[in-house]
This record gives sequence, C-alpha cells and structure tokens, in this order.
Amino acid sequence: MIPSITTSVITGDIIKSRSQVTPEVWIKVLKEALSYLSNDKAYWEIYRGDSFQIEIKDISSCFLAALYIKACIKSIHGLDVRLAIGIGNKTYEGENVTESNGEAFVFSGETLETLKKEKQNLRIKTNHSEIDHELNLYFKLALITMDNWTINSAEIVKLSIENPEALQSELGKLTGINQNAISSRQKRARLDEIMELEFMYRKKISTYLL
Repeated sequence: MIPSITTSVITGDIIKSRSQVTPEVWIKVLKEALSYLSNDKAYWEIYRGDSFQIEIKDISSCFLAALYIKACIKSIHGLDVRLAIGIGNKTYEGENVTESNGEAFVFSGETLETLKKEKQNLRIKTNHSEIDHELNLYFKLALITMDNWTINSAEIVKLSIENPEALQSELGKLTGINQNAISSRQKRARLDEIMELEFMYRKKISTYLL
C-alpha cells in the first residue's frame, strides 16, 4: 500500500491492428511513443497483443500524452487508436503499471470498454462529472479532425509536440521540407486549435487539484 496520490492513466488499444501484415511496425512505433512519454518501463506496458496502459504522473500533461500517442499511431497507414484517460487516486503500486490500482486505473479501464461500445476514440473519466462532461464534449468535436489526420498531418503533430519551441523553419530543416509545407500541414491538422484545446484541458484539470 502507498499513501493515496492523484495520478492519470491512459489505457488504449490499436484499431485495425489485425489488418497489418507486419505488426512489428506499429509495435515498434508504440513502444517508442510510450518510451518517449516515460523512460521508466515500470509505468507502461503493452499487453494482449494490441492493448497498452501508461501512467502519467503529471495529470496536466495527460491529454498532451494522448495526443502524442494518437499522432504516432496515425502516422502508420490504416491504423488508429482508442484512448481512455482516467484521473483519480492511486492506492497500490505494483511492479508494473498493470498491477497498480486505484481510481485512475479503474476509471481508465472502464472507459475504454465504453469507447469500444460507442465507437468513439477518446474520452476522460474523473470523479468530477462536470469536468468530464465538458472535456468529453470538446474531445468529441476535436475527434472530427483528429480521426481524419492523414499520415502527413499525424507526423507534423508528432514532430511539433516533440519540438514545442521550434519555429516552422526549424521543423522544416528536421523534415527536409520547406516552411510553407510545414505551415500547410499544421493547418490541415488543425494544430493551433488542438493546442488551444490542450491549454483548455490544463486549465480545467487544474481545478481538479483545488
């Protein structure tokens, strides 16, 4: 047992993973994404082939982490990902994330099952129903764009999250394309609007800690 602390958990699964002839391609990308978000493997795990879970201790960063995972998976042709965010207490820390327990883990796991039934790809559950209702409405609207990211759009979102301070010209040098192309891809991905939502998430979730 550990003293009860507030944490966030993302539970997810890969959509249409079985359609991939070479699953090692997306498994490699998923492992790299989870490793980028937490360099301690005790806080993330891939299980049952195409399901995964990661604990994000900083609850204000959890939506950005979900965006990053989605961008990484959407950069692979034909794939998408369901993501269920749970925020709440953590009452037990196991040797790995799937052995840990508490509200955050229960909320995240239950919400993933709801997503499967409702064929939606992102949802949050906390013990504050008003926060949940508002954020989930924003998420539903954002998914209209995010679920339709092209490979190029997903790649530019991924790169922009990895390099938050970089200018478009600097991102261009990293990718070998010009600044105008970077700008066009960011606009098609609705990156500015998505990051406005990310800011709103941080603002809303900060009230959770009050």
